[in-house]
Amino acid sequence: MRVVKEFVKEDIRISIFSWNNKYLIKFELGPMEQTFKVPEMDILEEADLDVFCEGEFWDAVNIRFKEMGQSLQKQLENL
Repeated sequence: MRVVKEFVKEDIRISIFSWNNKYLIKFELGPMEQTFKVPEMDILEEADLDVFCEGEFWDAVNIRFKEMGQSLQKQLENL
């Protein structure tokens, strides 16, 4: 597995890996993570991976983290 890029944006750690002819795009926030697998053939250049960290896709990642956090908190309160 090769690390392509790692950085933080709005408290979300983003790691991009190249593995088995796929890019793994991993978003981490606290105890939660989201990982997307994208075939390398669908990306012309590694710089094109930046589109996953902006626009509607980025907004959806943030919304999903909020929903995940609420679900986790609710479950922890029910223990």
